[in-house]
Amino acid sequence: MTETKSKPNIWARRKARRALVQAAYQWQFDAADLALLHKQFAESALDKADDKFFLEILAHMINHCTELDQLLTPLLDRPMNQLDLVERGVLRLAAVELSERIDIPYRVVIDEYVELTKVFGSADAHKFVNGVLDRLAAQQRQVEVAARHGKQRE
Repeated sequence: MTETKSKPNIWARRKARRALVQAAYQWQFDAADLALLHKQFAESALDKADDKFFLEILAHMINHCTELDQLLTPLLDRPMNQLDLVERGVLRLAAVELSERIDIPYRVVIDEYVELTKVFGSADAHKFVNGVLDRLAAQQRQVEVAARHGKQRE
């Protein structure tokens, strides 16, 4: 039997990303383990969200936080520990998607996390996040970024 791959529900993904930003923020305060965070968010924030996506991205962020920070640090204008917790969480989550989920277009990743930064971050944080994610995408998705820029010039 062949399994047909269904297209992801963009609204369920969007809802999962919103919960991810909140979970990443909370994790930075209390370093709760993945199971506890999932339990807390499953009770409300993950209603109609892409639960599998939420778990995958959050687990990767928690388990590879040091590597993600090393990936992001050269792209920052200040030390990682001086970033607002929302900015730091958003950048780590987006870094997971840009480096591990090539099935998701880089523009979708950037647009989604910039919008979430507008919701949860400080006044101009979204501009900073957008700049960092543009540079990260250029590193992590060279072919995809080059192809997009080539189409824009035509």
